[in-house]
Amino acid sequence: MAAPALPLPPQFKSIQHHLRTAQEHEKRDPVVAYYCRLYAMQTGMKIDSKSPECRKFLSKLMDQLESLKKQLGDDESVTNEVVGSAHLENYALKMFLYADNEDRAGRFHKNMVKSFYTASLLLDTLAVFGALTEENLHYRKYARWKATYIHNCLKKGETPQSGPVGMEGYEDEDEEYGSAFQPPPAVHPSSSTYVPGNMPSGSFTGIQIPPGAHAPANTPAEVPHNTGVAGSTVVQPTPQNIPPVDPSLYNSSSKGDVRLTPEDFTRAQKYCKYAGSALQYEDVNTAVQNLQKALKLLTTGRE
Repeated sequence: MAAPALPLPPQFKSIQHHLRTAQEHEKRDPVVAYYCRLYAMQTGMKIDSKSPECRKFLSKLMDQLESLKKQLGDDESVTNEVVGSAHLENYALKMFLYADNEDRAGRFHKNMVKSFYTASLLLDTLAVFGALTEENLHYRKYARWKATYIHNCLKKGETPQSGPVGMEGYEDEDEEYGSAFQPPPAVHPSSSTYVPGNMPSGSFTGIQIPPGAHAPANTPAEVPHNTGVAGSTVVQPTPQNIPPVDPSLYNSSSKGDVRLTPEDFTRAQKYCKYAGSALQYEDVNTAVQNLQKALKLLTTGRE
């Protein structure tokens, strides 16, 4: 699918990078491309849906959305909000964890900056499902700050500092950020064997990694096979530590006095979808953990 032939109206400057991300993911992950465009459409409607140039652009964007939705057919990631939200969040946090791992290992390069920045844009996109959680707001703010900070350091020939050093006072202002930082071009390698490790809990904001956000066994499509940075290495996949199954969950059945709320069913469904998403990346550890959480919630009413 081609990008909009129409020029982007100045009023829509704040969504230009989301549209670019959609274009970059058309073949890599059409579901991600769909939600990036949906977010741009919804945001654009709020900004200006009356001026002729904006209405024309939004009409073109709507045509693209309809075409992409038809192309995806009955894909559950598009027809089911819970599945779609889990797919998008898992993809965004996977990219975040890769970039954070590179940062903490002192491997600073443009592709890592790109991953931080794209993760922040995809976390924006989660707004199509409702208000962002406090955790995702923290991840988004940190990813944007890191992208800006490391980009500026590399541009000046300075060595960035790993971790959250220097984040004090940074404000997550979308409009300022969009004009202050232009992301580097995307890297499109054919494959990668780098394995991002799990980020320590509370390593920068004092919050826990949300369910399903553990680093998967494979890498995001952006990760280069060779970063081109002196000293960077390719880490081969390591054996996974599969968590033991809680014996109490064997032959579990819901007790008669367990009253499950609609929210409980939604959370259990999310855990199952996180598990399915993790298996796509051969991350057995995360899949088992989330399946056990879903089973415990359904049989006891508690997490």
